[in-house]
Amino acid sequence: MSENTSPLILKADNGSSRWWNKILDWEEAKNQVVFALPMIITNGSYYAIPLVSVMFVGHLGDVELAASNLANSWANVTGFSFMTGLSGALETLCGQGFGAKVYRMLGIYLQASCWISIFFAILTSVVWFFTEPILILLQQDPQISNIAALYIRYLIPGLFAYGIIQNILRFLQTQSVVYPLVWCSLVPFIVHIVFNYALVYHTSLGFIGSPLAVSVSFCISALMLIGYVLLSQRFKETWRGFSMESFKHVVAGLKLGLPSAAMVCLEYWAFELLVLLAGLLPNSEITTSLIAMCVNTEAITYNFMYGLSAAASTRVSNELGAGNAERAKHAMNVSLKLAVIIALAILLALGFGHDIWAGLFSDSPVIINEFASLTPLLLISLMIDSIQGVVSGVARGCGWQHLAVYINLSMFYLIGMPVAIVLVFLLKLYAKVKFLNAQCSREHGLLDHTCGLWIGLITGLSGQTGALLLLVYLKRWAPVELDASNDLDIMIHV
Repeated sequence: MSENTSPLILKADNGSSRWWNKILDWEEAKNQVVFALPMIITNGSYYAIPLVSVMFVGHLGDVELAASNLANSWANVTGFSFMTGLSGALETLCGQGFGAKVYRMLGIYLQASCWISIFFAILTSVVWFFTEPILILLQQDPQISNIAALYIRYLIPGLFAYGIIQNILRFLQTQSVVYPLVWCSLVPFIVHIVFNYALVYHTSLGFIGSPLAVSVSFCISALMLIGYVLLSQRFKETWRGFSMESFKHVVAGLKLGLPSAAMVCLEYWAFELLVLLAGLLPNSEITTSLIAMCVNTEAITYNFMYGLSAAASTRVSNELGAGNAERAKHAMNVSLKLAVIIALAILLALGFGHDIWAGLFSDSPVIINEFASLTPLLLISLMIDSIQGVVSGVARGCGWQHLAVYINLSMFYLIGMPVAIVLVFLLKLYAKVKFLNAQCSREHGLLDHTCGLWIGLITGLSGQTGALLLLVYLKRWAPVELDASNDLDIMIHV
């Protein structure tokens, strides 16, 4: 020890470090936050690209706004969310392969997953060509359905590009390469705004210029990501060129990709189902607006948690691949603590600024007041969903997607949605929910309907989160097994 070093100060610092580390491993937390922030920006940019198009089209007229909203919702339900889920197989395969230092296989897995995405994009495109009769069958307005069908057809090239984007994102994410993703999403987003303005308002394309801009922007992003992987020396070990060997891994990719897609879609569809149920209620215009505002708030909040979910998935899969199950569990615990801290900050902001937030969606005093009354339930669901997001990321990192599918299916569709239907349509929850706030204790017919729907969602979310927590804390943590030649045969421990 140097004579300039003070043993008392050194001892005090170590003691302080140990005390703080009992609450949170700050080094691990810092690394996860640094990883999560670029992922939040990246995911937010991709989420905003189709949203901006709807905003531009909305200025052409009410019918165009309704059609673009319907088309965008249909595209998310049947296409974009499914593509995001399919790429989840790479969070397991590439994440654990990178941790196990089987670097060559990462490029093989990426190619296999891209073939899968292209195949399902073709199938989805066929469905999208028949959008108009499907929407009419679902009791949508014929005129709006016709225009929405036109809109969605020009999104088809973007669907293929989006599938490639999501696969490359997972390939880079599992190697902790995240900062280039920001540029590959932000630049197309900025270009997208310019394209929309030019195509919609200054060309003869008009309405169809908006979905065309979405496809062009996604294609630009896909090309940027492909170019980065092909040209960067950073991936000389994990990308060794195109190989026919990738076709041998398609089945293994499907075994993880399809359950992963089901995980994402089952939860996403539950939120969309709430909006459809709201349309069946009295004063449907107001109740639908309230539920849609809550769903959008939940989605925007989840974008913040997405980065942390990706961090948890990457840290867990890397450590499991390296054979460090205890370190993987420690990383998960840190992610959960960070999720609670971030969620509390969001809840405080929304709790005190709910009127300001509601004012961004509507100028109606009725909707703003009803949203304020619904805020306590919304805050509960946001906290639960934040924890769920991290645990779902852990499940993907461990390769437990097939188990998570059963949990999501049972909790949302056998418990959550039935509870919502019973409360609203059978028990007719009229003015039965009263909050402590005096101004909210009066009877609210609108509030009761939306409360019944949202209580059903909270029930499903609570069951899902509780079951996932039991899964990750009780199940044995083990990596996927590769054969001795580091080749295909993937066996998932059940």
